[in-house]
Amino acid sequence: MKTAIVYDRVNKFGGAERVLLVLHEIFPKAPLYTSVYSPQNATWAKVFPKVYTSFLNRFPFLRNNHEILSIFMPLAFESFNFDDYDLVISVSSEAAKGIITKPKTRHLCYCLTPTRYLFSGFSQYRDNPPGGLKLIPFYKNISNPFISYLKKWDQIAAGRPDVMIAISKEVQNRIKKYYHRDSKLIFPPVDVVKFRNKSDFKPKEKNYYLIVSRLEPYKKVDLAIDAFVKLKKNLVVIGIGSQLGTYKSKYKQNKNILFEGFVPDDELPGYYQNARAFIFPQEEDFGITAVEAQASGSLVIAYKKGGALDTVVDGITGVFFDKQDVESLITAIKRHERTKFDKNILWRNAKKFDCKRFKKEIVDLLEINV
Repeated sequence: MKTAIVYDRVNKFGGAERVLLVLHEIFPKAPLYTSVYSPQNATWAKVFPKVYTSFLNRFPFLRNNHEILSIFMPLAFESFNFDDYDLVISVSSEAAKGIITKPKTRHLCYCLTPTRYLFSGFSQYRDNPPGGLKLIPFYKNISNPFISYLKKWDQIAAGRPDVMIAISKEVQNRIKKYYHRDSKLIFPPVDVVKFRNKSDFKPKEKNYYLIVSRLEPYKKVDLAIDAFVKLKKNLVVIGIGSQLGTYKSKYKQNKNILFEGFVPDDELPGYYQNARAFIFPQEEDFGITAVEAQASGSLVIAYKKGGALDTVVDGITGVFFDKQDVESLITAIKRHERTKFDKNILWRNAKKFDCKRFKKEIVDLLEINV
């Protein structure tokens, strides 16, 4: 079966990129199609036999400023030709699902979420545009016609895959709400064994709570930081993003808030395993880090919404808080400190999301032998 894999853009590494790498293990000969490709920022993509890019990749500046490209993304993905393929798997939170295939080519879309800046996160993106969009004068005022066009196209595009797969129950509900179609549920793959195995790396910090996240406004990392400033407890923040400089400047007087920035993959399990608990203040589509934490034996203090409802069991593998405010989070942290947790139960819960399970469910859905 000749197969291709399609992804919105290849210029970073995160949860979606881990999905692509596991799909590559299932389909090692499948090339990767994408709008733009930054080899320097996406070294992981070198495992693919070939990376095909759209015409947008001719402009190097745009490879890492993809927010500016949204209006061109429909054309970029509709320009690819998949006539020679039996199966195409798109992994998408934006436009990759909009590829055009002929009836003989089966198209599966692994939907990370309906396009956030058009639907569930529309107000937030409009009021606080990310990246390069901030450079456009009066963006909020001039964006309406473009947004209207993109919404119509996106809903049409969502009807093109033969099968739509959701990564969580939250995303499944969004697909029904915004795209008016049913979807199958297959949770993303997590390398749980890597995080369970005892790490040789020992963080220099002691008696700390942990956040691992991209530092973007919607991740609500500042909410957690404010709670730990008030509690005067140690918080280690791992991750980079547009808010890193802002947070470092704002909290430079608070010695209990420690910014580690980028941390190599081989050190990450050590941070999880030695943390008092993992803080998960955002509403995620799924949230792989919450599963990594549980696999490491670290319980999760999570906002009770989104993907956390699929991955965290309140009072057993973590503690929920109901409101995204400092006091609600502090109450959950104090509740955690009064509660005993069994690391074996944390591990068993995390194991439900491992890579073998993901591979089996994809293969079973396709009814193929690999």
